[in-house]
Amino acid sequence: MLHVIEELAGDWRQLDQRIDGLSGEIEALAGQDQACSRLMTVPGIGPIISSAMVAAIGTGDVFSKGRDFGAWLGLVPKQISTGDRTILGKISRRGNRYLRVLFVQAAWVVLVRIKDWERYGLKSWIEAAKRRLHHNVLAIALANKLARIAWAVLAKGRAFELTRTDDAGVRSA
Repeated sequence: MLHVIEELAGDWRQLDQRIDGLSGEIEALAGQDQACSRLMTVPGIGPIISSAMVAAIGTGDVFSKGRDFGAWLGLVPKQISTGDRTILGKISRRGNRYLRVLFVQAAWVVLVRIKDWERYGLKSWIEAAKRRLHHNVLAIALANKLARIAWAVLAKGRAFELTRTDDAGVRSA
């Protein structure tokens, strides 16, 4: 039995080395691509998400606005309307599941790094949303926001930057 466990541990180490090698290749390829480099300026987005997004939607021309991209990913709530009443349900979960999961993970990373909220201009938005939303719903809403920002960065061909509209509001350019 000990021999089997040692073999499994060896297999585990080999898989870790292979994953590290492939991650390094993805980082190198993403660093060479201009679209991926621009996407990596968005908070929470690294080489894996940027390369997956570029592979999935190219330059983003297939979507007319970021809202359409968020809906395609399935990061918007299902809407049930009867008469004059609209009920928002769970997220639709349509579109590219892998990319949606990556954006949700990016949102959790951003939520955990409280010190970076101010730098990326997300502090006021996150704090306001935190008061009214459950933490899981907040993560999905932030994932939708990050996806829309990422689409804008990709479609406009510029890196993520903040433009101050006034003292109270900050918007991404």
